[in-house]
Amino acid sequence: MNKAATATPYPIFPLPDLCHGRMVLRVLVLAQAVAIMLAFAPGTLESPWQRLGLISLFVYWIALLSGYAYCKLRPALSRQRPLTIAASCLLLLFLTTALISGLAWLWLHDAGVLLSQSFLHFILANLMIALVVGLMAIQLGLMHAERNQQLAAQSRAELGALQARIQPHFLFNSLNTAAELTQQDSQAAEQALLDLADLFRAAMHAGEQISLADELTLARQYLSLEQWRVGGRMQQHWQLPASIPKLQVPALTIQPLLENAVRHGIESCQQGGSIDIELINSSQSVTILISNPFVPALDKSRSNGVALANIRQRLQLYFGDSASLNHSIVDDKFRVKLVLPKNQSGANR
Repeated sequence: MNKAATATPYPIFPLPDLCHGRMVLRVLVLAQAVAIMLAFAPGTLESPWQRLGLISLFVYWIALLSGYAYCKLRPALSRQRPLTIAASCLLLLFLTTALISGLAWLWLHDAGVLLSQSFLHFILANLMIALVVGLMAIQLGLMHAERNQQLAAQSRAELGALQARIQPHFLFNSLNTAAELTQQDSQAAEQALLDLADLFRAAMHAGEQISLADELTLARQYLSLEQWRVGGRMQQHWQLPASIPKLQVPALTIQPLLENAVRHGIESCQQGGSIDIELINSSQSVTILISNPFVPALDKSRSNGVALANIRQRLQLYFGDSASLNHSIVDDKFRVKLVLPKNQSGANR
């Protein structure tokens, strides 16, 4: 057996992402806290306010340069052992501190501020402070990783519970549809069973992610099953772009929305109606609009379909605050708006 083929790579370590505006602001706030403690430390003869200005400038440069270098190296660091990651981050902080300290000493020495302190003493003192700050930052990073792992485990548990609530209802309705077709049209029943097989397969893997194109195919197959059951009472209008965006979504995200549209819209309306599905592609997100007839008096007495709150929870677990699911009633139409982010860096995988 090839040892190289069986070697297990190091798992990707959940390093904190310091490369975005909110995290950069937090780093600068922590840097300012360090500057304040150093400026107002007892035993110094200079004015603490004058020291605060110089130290803040000094610390900001170290924080920004270290953060920039960390962001560039983060993809490679995430595949290393935790001990290697910690040592690399400390070395990066030491190199940045030594560089900025050397430049600062030359500037301050020429200005007559550090005449009593040697170059080596100034560098070593700053490296000692960097060691303490770096160890504290590593501890915070470990706490961040542990918290992320706990949240991921909790999210998987909650997602499993939500999936368990979706699958039985969906499969029960699909089986009823296929059973009715076997007594009406053998060819239609055969095609329905093929569609049902795909839907069963998707339901068994509802906790996984599939492409948006595949999800839309499953949605069409589901509506075709319902179309055979309700006949001419339901019309479908699809407005899709020529090229479907390459996007990963949780399996069976759109199907429950269409199930609600059929149960609460078509079946609640005596004369039937139309289900309209439109996909809008933008640079930052993909928006899916689903509308169906709405009859308030009948709709209040029905409880079929999957609750929108359940679907919204699934989206929250996968995408956080980046995805949204809203509904409204306009001109006797119940309209659902599903927004999925293209940037899925925060999605739980």
